[in-house]
Amino acid sequence: MFIDERRLKIRAGRGGDGIVSWRREAREPKGGPAGGDGGDGGDVILRADVQLTTFGDMDDMPIARAEDGERGGRNKCSGRAGKDLVVPVPAGTTIYDVESGHRVADLVTDGDLWVAAKGGYGGRGNARFATSTDQAPTRAEEGTPGELRTIRLQLRLLADVGLIGLPNAGKSTLLARLSAATPKIADYPFTTLAPHLGIVHLPEFKRFVLADLPGLIEGASAGHGLGDRFLRHVERTRLLLHLVDPAPMDGSDPIANYHTIRRELEAYGRGLDQRPELVAVTKADVWSADGLAAECCSRLAQEADRDVHLISAVSGEGLRALLVALARALDAAPPAPEVPDRLDDPR
Repeated sequence: MFIDERRLKIRAGRGGDGIVSWRREAREPKGGPAGGDGGDGGDVILRADVQLTTFGDMDDMPIARAEDGERGGRNKCSGRAGKDLVVPVPAGTTIYDVESGHRVADLVTDGDLWVAAKGGYGGRGNARFATSTDQAPTRAEEGTPGELRTIRLQLRLLADVGLIGLPNAGKSTLLARLSAATPKIADYPFTTLAPHLGIVHLPEFKRFVLADLPGLIEGASAGHGLGDRFLRHVERTRLLLHLVDPAPMDGSDPIANYHTIRRELEAYGRGLDQRPELVAVTKADVWSADGLAAECCSRLAQEADRDVHLISAVSGEGLRALLVALARALDAAPPAPEVPDRLDDPR
């Protein structure tokens, strides 16, 4: 199951207690204080892993807890420090503190680390308190508690190009044609229930990551359909490829459908409607014979005031020109913007 958001309680390890102890050796009746220090508690650390694509593997982790430090020993022996707990998360994970709502980390690159909770310090044993005026101290410190906090993890897929459009616009078919990805493909709405990523190879050893995002519908930004959940994944993309079906199964107007998606991007905010966009009319292999695809292409170019590509992911028509246009657009596209500083819904 694709899980792109979850709440996680984390607790770092407690520091071990220092102890009161005395040296007891032959011919040393007054050997002095020898209580050892407690070990420090382990940290909870989150690490980005590009091999992960979901938080589903964390379902069996109600709380992420690091190991406590051990108490001190005799003869000034320090207790063992608690082991750190390293929690792998998908690269592209944004972390928010639930209590404050503020973003505290953004793990984008494979291997990025963030100390989510710091372990407590071990307490000092009585050997630490010996002075010239107090050669037999009888006090030791308790270890301090580790940090406890609740965080919210949000995944934003790392992709250069995001495929958008209404359900059955041909996004999954195009992704499967251009890359080695194998999304589910069928002729009914909401075939795609989770995002899919594929690597598209270009000439001169260039490549880019293409994301097939589940179909948006009218009202997606307000919570309708699947779009409100997956619009967030568009935030990191540098370029949008908007696919339009020239003859939707429901008989709707393809030009109106294009504007529907554009309104949802604007309503969602965070600059999605300002992201560079290429537009393509799909299924040219089905609708070219009667001129329907070409007519839709012409109308859309006039309405959107931009070039529109006519393609077929099945026959390959127009794909070479589309890839050239995508490569040029990516060269000119700005970096993906920063993710939000605050959590919209801290629940």
